[in-house]
Amino acid sequence: MTARASLPARARPAPPVEDADAAPYWAARRTAASDGFRAARDLLLRHREDLDTAAGLFRWPRPEHFNWALEWFDVVAAGNGGAALELLDRDGGAESVSYEELSRRSDAVAVWLTGLGVRRGDRLMVVLGTQRELWEVLLAGMKTGAVLVPCHPELTSAEAADRVVRGRIDHVVCRAPSAGVFAGAEVPGVRICVSGAVPGWTDYRDADGETGRFLPDGPTPSQDVAFCYFTSGTTAAPKLVAHTHLSYPAGHLSSLYWNGLLPGDRHVNVSSPGWAKHSWSSFFVPWNAEATIVALPEGPPDPALLPGILRDRAADSFCAPPSLWQALRPHLGAAAPRLREATSAGEPLPPGLADEIRSAWGVPVRDGYGQTETTALIGTTPGTAPRPGLLGRPLPGYRIVLCDPESGEPGESGEICVELDGERPVGVMAGYLEDPERTERVLGQGRYATGDLGERTGDGWIRVLGRRDDVFKSYGHRVSPYEAEAALRTHPAVAEVAVVPVAHPEGGLVPLAVVVPAPGHEPDGALAAEILAHAALALSSVARPERLRFAAGLPRTASSKIRRQAVRELYARPAADAPHPSRAGGVPSAAGAVGSPGSTGTRAAPATPSTSVAPRGTGEPTR
Repeated sequence: MTARASLPARARPAPPVEDADAAPYWAARRTAASDGFRAARDLLLRHREDLDTAAGLFRWPRPEHFNWALEWFDVVAAGNGGAALELLDRDGGAESVSYEELSRRSDAVAVWLTGLGVRRGDRLMVVLGTQRELWEVLLAGMKTGAVLVPCHPELTSAEAADRVVRGRIDHVVCRAPSAGVFAGAEVPGVRICVSGAVPGWTDYRDADGETGRFLPDGPTPSQDVAFCYFTSGTTAAPKLVAHTHLSYPAGHLSSLYWNGLLPGDRHVNVSSPGWAKHSWSSFFVPWNAEATIVALPEGPPDPALLPGILRDRAADSFCAPPSLWQALRPHLGAAAPRLREATSAGEPLPPGLADEIRSAWGVPVRDGYGQTETTALIGTTPGTAPRPGLLGRPLPGYRIVLCDPESGEPGESGEICVELDGERPVGVMAGYLEDPERTERVLGQGRYATGDLGERTGDGWIRVLGRRDDVFKSYGHRVSPYEAEAALRTHPAVAEVAVVPVAHPEGGLVPLAVVVPAPGHEPDGALAAEILAHAALALSSVARPERLRFAAGLPRTASSKIRRQAVRELYARPAADAPHPSRAGGVPSAAGAVGSPGSTGTRAAPATPSTSVAPRGTGEPTR
């Protein structure tokens, strides 16, 4: 697809503000901070295909005061009738909302929220789905200086009560059908319901009568907290990550560089509201680029229909997790979208899948990596050919070091860390809210340790090996579940896979593969033996799985991360006393019989795991 012009006209005429407040209205928006943000953004756009130059020249904007919703969004929205948001429905229709319209509407909602008692620094929980009101409330809340705490709309009553207490929530905005989950929660401020009326709640439709333009009570300190996100909590209670008015809006300039968006692009992102990735690719990145967010209908997308949607909606850019790219595999020939950018976040795609996508759609899939605590850290950037198994290089504004987990000494392998000494990267979180001890542990030593292990090639590319907690020792050698899973996913019969350690009398721990078979493949002993033999061709004798079980699905969190501890509890049983192939030689023999697969939901673990294992015979997830 032909790239659009890389830079827009620098300034549009300000739309009329109908009274004597015009001067103060624009004084709060057209600021030196706004100009500095644009200059940093434009530099990255100019050098979008030259990472070395971009990294060498880029400097984070560091204004003392900055409110992105006022000093960036409202400025680029002035007189801008282009689409900021396009909401698709399941019947093939769409609702388009312009930049100018969304600027005015969020102004009105900010005035209305202020009238209801929402004040600067108040914590406002937002529990909404893929609907126009979500983006209105996020912009309006930022304008008021409230602290936004987005949560996924499938909250249970227990989760809602926990998050209200631990997040010290003052106000809640949620959909009317979800209001009941807050029945037992102590919310001291206003409760606002969207898409319906609920007794005792304020109806969001009351804001329809507000038409005022929002004037802030003063400049917003850039280090004030703006967004808080609960992590997905795969191994412990979710942590509450705090980002400032600078760390997320300006921090996501690195994410913009990785995604490769240009002004006027149409960007589709697959991520559920309430998770940090949604704010990356469905809020800050596209609007930092002055692009259009094309929002898919709520719920998991249908892989069979998605290629046609991307084509029919003229998408320029598509970002999806590896699990969805894998689900698209049988449907790549359904339609050929004319994408310029295709990205996958979290872990590299299997080489075979990446090749199939490029062959069918004519676009390489570029990998990227970041965390809730940061913005995009590492990635394969536009104009750079992806390398199988490697994520890419550090993105502009970040200095990445790999440190030995025990000694802390930097090297070519170890824990992936972000250097904080000197010019601290803007995109690193302020800390964990209400948890100063944890914050000091992860930020107080001059580096932010991600918890992920990695390796660096001689020319600076980084491979992620998995979570530090997930990597284990087998026969004295380090085993990365991530590497084993990548090898297993190259087999066409493997739809999903998780590798976890299982106890072994000689090796201490050995790898167990839990495989969800692809459609059309019978989960029997013959297939298990074939998959294990396939893995043996790509992995060392220590790293390849010792045994295999089949399952109907893998237990996942609400944000689609594999719950590895649940997998291990369900499937890992002590291995039989069999010699390891490094001692006995050979490759996996025919696998034993495999029991019937269990069933899973998106968040629930399989109810009935397989009842037998596939022995070898003679012989994380990133965020």
